[in-house]
Amino acid sequence: MRLSDRITDWLETHWVNPAYAGWLLGAIAICFFGAATNTMAGWLYVISGIIFALLGIAAFLPTRSLRQIQIRRRQISPVSAGDQLTIEVEIENQTLQPQTLLQVQDILQSELGKPMQTAVEIIEPQSIYQWVYYYPTQQRGIFQWHEVRLRTATPLGLFWRRRCWHAPAKAIVYPTVLPLTSCPLVDEIGQEDSLKISGNRRSGSATEDLTKALRSYRMGDPTRLIHWRTSARHGELMVRELEVFTGSQEVIICLDSSVGWEPQDFEAAVITAASIYIYACRRKLNVKLWTPRTGLLHGNQVVLEALAATAAGEEFSAAAPSYQSLIWLTQNQVSINSLPMGSRWVLWSSTKLENKLARPSKGNYAGITINAKQSLQNQLQQLIKDT
Repeated sequence: MRLSDRITDWLETHWVNPAYAGWLLGAIAICFFGAATNTMAGWLYVISGIIFALLGIAAFLPTRSLRQIQIRRRQISPVSAGDQLTIEVEIENQTLQPQTLLQVQDILQSELGKPMQTAVEIIEPQSIYQWVYYYPTQQRGIFQWHEVRLRTATPLGLFWRRRCWHAPAKAIVYPTVLPLTSCPLVDEIGQEDSLKISGNRRSGSATEDLTKALRSYRMGDPTRLIHWRTSARHGELMVRELEVFTGSQEVIICLDSSVGWEPQDFEAAVITAASIYIYACRRKLNVKLWTPRTGLLHGNQVVLEALAATAAGEEFSAAAPSYQSLIWLTQNQVSINSLPMGSRWVLWSSTKLENKLARPSKGNYAGITINAKQSLQNQLQQLIKDT
């Protein structure tokens, strides 16, 4: 910042900064005063005195007008990357006089861009002015800023005064969620484990005709469930409670963010994790997200917020689950062969230019190598074939 800018900034913040008209009027007043001193003409003293008094009033009023103004900010709703943030700032005039000709600046976090500003013509006495603006987002993340500035030269426009308010803001921009219509990475894991669970339970309960227990008949029970032999023995109608197979498949999506990534590949991996998570939720699966920094997470808002905040090269504080199959998102090809049995993987590799489906030489799992030149959504919807 240049020295002149620093001086201007200090004057506006701690005192007042003369506008061009203020400097010009001050120079005229000094000229009149000098002429009055040389000529001893009383009317020149009067003119210079009036101008100096006007400058004094013009310097005092902007400071006074900002004293009893309060600024608040409403909570910012999370959005996905590419959508617009809705930011609302409330400016309250607590005085009995209208406040006029204000410039409002919202000092955004540098990653978002330049400060936003607007002009307010008038705020009525003891009323609130609501400033609502929409800010486009281009990247995911959690952004925080805290400063709102008011600047005014009211009423004469000769001196500028600025005051800063502490108004904390937190904006969460979720990663983009692809509208997947299918995802074999999830679908095949669900089919395999569901058949395994169902088969085990059916084989263990076949001799009991899938009956879990017997209980007394209640109005509305189907007659086909009445167990006549037990009913005759107890002297009352008894019905069977059948075993219900829920097959509550748990899907764990692991983002290997502890290693170094190419920036564009890591963003694609975050989008993939968010898209697969939402797809599994739509399928009513018990889905969780794991990252090295957070460990296991569950819940749409918690997971999307964690993905918004994640970064490549995070500290490793939680080990990946080893007790069941995973969906492993990585740029480290070596880590694929140490996955639990039945896992799936998505690999971003800068050394391979062609997208191909493959199975590593050891381990009962398959996956896909992402080609950055092709549509990520289409690749995630491809069938996974053994090779």
